[in-house]
Amino acid sequence: MDSSDADGVLAEQLLRVTRRLQRIQGRQLEPMGITPAQFRLLRTVAHYDGPPRMADLAQRLDVVPRAVTTLVDGLEATGRVRRAPDPDSRRVVRIEITEEGLATLRSLRDARRAAAEEILAPLTADQREVLGGLLSALVNGMPERRC
Repeated sequence: MDSSDADGVLAEQLLRVTRRLQRIQGRQLEPMGITPAQFRLLRTVAHYDGPPRMADLAQRLDVVPRAVTTLVDGLEATGRVRRAPDPDSRRVVRIEITEEGLATLRSLRDARRAAAEEILAPLTADQREVLGGLLSALVNGMPERRC
């Protein structure tokens, strides 16, 4: 097998593991009434030092502003975020995470950890350490994306 064939096999294996992780996580998110996209937005809001603007979220998530509006609508309807006026500009809306949102985020992080544990179960501690190093090399070699 030449290197391009081996790279193709590796790419397919990475995609299969990623899909499996997404399926497991999706099963865990569903009972909480939150979508993976809403989870991503909630996690992103929590990473800001203060309430971000909708435009900041759209840029950070690399989506159109209308997509952020739809996600915020869903999260606001369940009490996980709230819209707040910007103190410096009446035209700007900021998004604040609520206590319910923080509690949901903690539960979702636990769900993500459980999904990873399920996938990593066949590996020994040494294999997990090697995999962690390899994944770090891949992540650190990628262009910066903060989401």
